[in-house]
Amino acid sequence: MQSIKTFVVKRCAEKLAEEKEIVTTLELQKGFEFKVEFDLENVSDLLMDEPTPVGEGLGPNASRVLSAAVGNCLSASLLFCLTKARVNVEGLRTTVATTLARNEEGYWRVKGIKVKISPQVKEEFSAQLKRCIELFENYCIVTQSVRKGIPVMVEVLPKSI
Repeated sequence: MQSIKTFVVKRCAEKLAEEKEIVTTLELQKGFEFKVEFDLENVSDLLMDEPTPVGEGLGPNASRVLSAAVGNCLSASLLFCLTKARVNVEGLRTTVATTLARNEEGYWRVKGIKVKISPQVKEEFSAQLKRCIELFENYCIVTQSVRKGIPVMVEVLPKSI
């Protein structure tokens, strides 16, 4: 019979080997407009475009979608933790400021991302909020992946109601 420790080690190794693939398809419409299709039912397509003068600015470009992805992932991770902790979240607003700068070769790059999350919760939930603030970033797939190459600063500014 295997020990509990052996079972846990094997199960953790199995979890580490898990992979999931998501498929996103981009199709050129005209100019620099792309229709983005996701591999999800009941999800609308997204129109992406470059700002003028390159494109027509009819949709967000990749830098803005990256900003939204980081902000959404962090917001959803914090909300998930608060919900699991049975905190009634009255509102949540997130602002993402993404800095673009030229690198040594003169190409534009994302230099950094600053995220401010403002959850609105009652004072009585301050202990649960504090605990979730300590944990939630670890569960954000996008931010933890992006952070390997781009500094991401996160600030949670709760608003008591």
